[in-house]
Amino acid sequence: MKVPAFPDTDLPQQDKWVPYLAEQAGEPDENLFLIGHSLGCITILRYLESLPAGKKIGGVVFVAGYIGDLGYDELKNFFETPVDFKKVRSHCDKFVAIHSDNDPYVALEQADIFKKELDAEIVVKHAMDHFSGALEGEKSCTELPDVVSAVARLISK
Repeated sequence: MKVPAFPDTDLPQQDKWVPYLAEQAGEPDENLFLIGHSLGCITILRYLESLPAGKKIGGVVFVAGYIGDLGYDELKNFFETPVDFKKVRSHCDKFVAIHSDNDPYVALEQADIFKKELDAEIVVKHAMDHFSGALEGEKSCTELPDVVSAVARLISK
């Protein structure tokens, strides 16, 4: 398991993050399972869009993910084009999206988009904010067993 530290997190750029994810992921195959939090979710979607035809990964777990621009100027570069969900689904067909019912940044309606566009299994947690931690003034979320069980469900599908 890898937990990569993405470059330039103060000013994230899709054209740097997606290739970095590709490098960290290595050769994509059905044994590759990706877990993303917040901006990492759209990064995974953009990565899936970039894969060549015929490449497929095992599954994806999104935590506090979103599909559309949330209005933060520094993140707009990830949303200049709509997500090509058909292409995403051609590279992965197993998704779980975990959301909090009180996330101050990501509206719970984002879960509906993951369900509609990716047929993702939706898990809604109570009062988990943005699943972040002390950096964002939240109670620190350092463990999320739901991610482990989600990956286990994806593997068994």
